[in-house]
Amino acid sequence: MKIYLPENVKLIIDKLRNSGYNCYAVGGCVRDSLRGVAPHDWDFTTSATPDEIERVFADHRTIDVGKNYGTVAVLMGGELYEITTYRIDGKYSDSRHPDAVRFSDRIKDDLARRDFTVNAMAYNDCDGLIDLFGGGQDLAFGVIRCVGRPDERFCEDALRILRALRFASVLGFTIEPETSEAILKQKGLLNDIAAERIREEFLKLLCGDKADFILRRYRKVISVFIPELRGTFDFEQNSRHHNRDLYRHTVAAVHNVEPEPLLRVTMLFHDIGKPLAQTTDKQGVCHYHGHQKLGAAMTREILRRLCMPSVFIDEVCTLIRWHDERFKPDTVMIKRYLKRLGADAMQKLMLVQRADILAQSPYMREEKLSNLTAVSEELNRIITSGECYSLRQLSVNGSDLLHLGMSSGIQIGQTLDQLLDKVIEGELPNEKELLLDRAKIMIDNGE
Repeated sequence: MKIYLPENVKLIIDKLRNSGYNCYAVGGCVRDSLRGVAPHDWDFTTSATPDEIERVFADHRTIDVGKNYGTVAVLMGGELYEITTYRIDGKYSDSRHPDAVRFSDRIKDDLARRDFTVNAMAYNDCDGLIDLFGGGQDLAFGVIRCVGRPDERFCEDALRILRALRFASVLGFTIEPETSEAILKQKGLLNDIAAERIREEFLKLLCGDKADFILRRYRKVISVFIPELRGTFDFEQNSRHHNRDLYRHTVAAVHNVEPEPLLRVTMLFHDIGKPLAQTTDKQGVCHYHGHQKLGAAMTREILRRLCMPSVFIDEVCTLIRWHDERFKPDTVMIKRYLKRLGADAMQKLMLVQRADILAQSPYMREEKLSNLTAVSEELNRIITSGECYSLRQLSVNGSDLLHLGMSSGIQIGQTLDQLLDKVIEGELPNEKELLLDRAKIMIDNGE
């Protein structure tokens, strides 16, 4: 089987082979090449030791990115390529790194230490595909299977638990039974993994085409690092607007929105405040007043714990806070929200609300979707036509009010805000002279 190797990749392999060492492209780059997907990066495994790698590439810049573990990076054509010596890993005391490694001259030893069979294949043009653990067959059948004993692989690096779920979600693969059983049994090992590492894998998992299946099948795994989700498990909503329990509704909403981290995270947490906000009326119908604010506050703490960027957290919490707002296709109403939230947040809210509606029961679904479509069309019309809804679009600014004799920054801000409100309400056109005339009247009247 022939795999296309870029020129720099071939050059690295050839330089090591011509110096008397074996070298192969290995891991994800081989997996993706066999799938017909261009690899994002290329990694190499070789019989050369780190010192020998540095000698072979003495005419290139090399970087010590982990010589103790056998890895040297070579800068070539403006890109870094990691080259790692064949090795046998020792015990993993921290569920992350081996306490020690032993270099080997056999590629079998190196492939045997890898996580999944689909990632344990190597290739060069001379020897072809090296597949000692059935990775090619698992790739063809869409199976995630640990190399060797799953219990051992997950004890070595617990993040492999999430990596398995991520691969299954993104690639649409199934997880073979023994590997799946080990994931569920050893899920508690994730407590030892840094939040930053969990965050990266989890965001990729959420954006996979099969994220809904993984979230349902492995919900107990996800709740290890997001325990707040447990309150939504099997939580019956007792409302004619819902025909799923809360967690299944949540997962359906995740599936219904575009696979972007911001939107998928928003849908995962949009109703997380419901269990704490639940009240029941005399007819036995449940209500969830205030769950939006409560959910936004809970989500902020969760995302901080997962070390998400502050801007990302703010955007998600804004969407959750307003996800249940009852918008109408009314120009003035929409402009008020545009002033408060901004165009980007409002457009994302339309996507969030659509995903939410589609995950609800059929009760009034068509009416809800029809109204949302009308709101979205009016929102987009306002934005594309350039109608005024923000201070940035207002035809007067603080400098104009200074020339009128207004000196207080607070007064200037309040006056501009009042003028904007009058434009939004249709009381004034967004014309500079007319706005300045009204500002003069406001100053004279002490408004």
